[in-house]
Amino acid sequence: MPETETMREARRVMEICNACRYCEGFCAVFPAMEMQRAFSDGDLTDLANLCHNCKACYYACQYAPPHPFGVNVPRTFSLLRDETYRNHAWPRLLARAFARNGTVVALVTAAALALVLLLTGWLVAPGTLSHAWIGPDAFYRVIPWVAMTGVAAATLLFSLLALGIGGVRFWRASGGGVPVRRGDVLRGLHDAVTLKNLGGGGHGCNDRDEAFSMARRRFHHVMAYGFLACFAATCIAAFEAYALGRPAPYPLFSLPVIFGTLGGIGLLVGASGLMALKLTADPVPAARRLLGADVALLALLWLAAATGLILLIFRSTAAMGALLAIHLGVILALFVLLPYSKFVHAPYRTLALIRNAANSADRVQ
Repeated sequence: MPETETMREARRVMEICNACRYCEGFCAVFPAMEMQRAFSDGDLTDLANLCHNCKACYYACQYAPPHPFGVNVPRTFSLLRDETYRNHAWPRLLARAFARNGTVVALVTAAALALVLLLTGWLVAPGTLSHAWIGPDAFYRVIPWVAMTGVAAATLLFSLLALGIGGVRFWRASGGGVPVRRGDVLRGLHDAVTLKNLGGGGHGCNDRDEAFSMARRRFHHVMAYGFLACFAATCIAAFEAYALGRPAPYPLFSLPVIFGTLGGIGLLVGASGLMALKLTADPVPAARRLLGADVALLALLWLAAATGLILLIFRSTAAMGALLAIHLGVILALFVLLPYSKFVHAPYRTLALIRNAANSADRVQ
């Protein structure tokens, strides 16, 4: 693959940083950088995905703009990560479409899927969407169980397959066969789950400007655990429906509803906080042309949570049918677009952290 201007800029910046080494205590990037004397494309791809974009190095750097060297590690690595996502996405046609305008693609896809579900409800049985269905199987009287679960399963499996293929491509392109032990995997997963590198050495990160803050780390935690709670609610609901024969909707104090409610609130709070930080942050160390793709994912997560909570509130009314169709449309759009959105930073960054743990262990030995 031809070397891009972004890759050349990343190599130039890392060579300057490797000579300076002032920022070696800020995050995992700089100790990993110091292990290299020259930087291959794979090394730079790995370092870019190891970066958590905390921006501490930018505000501490004596060579940052307006210095003639113009070192801007956060912006350069953001652009290189974006190239990584597009280069390793599968199939790449969808990745290119998302890269052109992430916000429009995400919202149009959600609207289109919701519209398809609404039309399906009207065509299957006129009046279905306006009737107040209650009791067991109420959801499936609006959208048949086979259609709901079949489409959801197909899109989720497609998304997981695409994410898996992208992760394998990234691992091979960014270093490949480094020996990885069980302890390295556990350490990498620990650093990923705890967001260790968003701690700024204990002081926090530079979310908006040169002032340190833990806001981004906290909002990220709230959103991630909200997402996991929603996933747990779905798994529990599937178990109750298939294994125990208890179809949705479930009582307010049942496990699926409790986990779903807590998860939805977490997604709303986390996505709103991260959106606010992105829109008010210093634009210089950020890659502003990538803002649309970042906002698209946060918007879809926010909409998924909001439509789910609204559906819960009005599920015993005549509005339930339309709300269910809209909510499922947003969820399906989220599933389809996950491998072509900023969400891929989660598996790629986790893989980079696992490789970093393995390389660090080898260095100690």
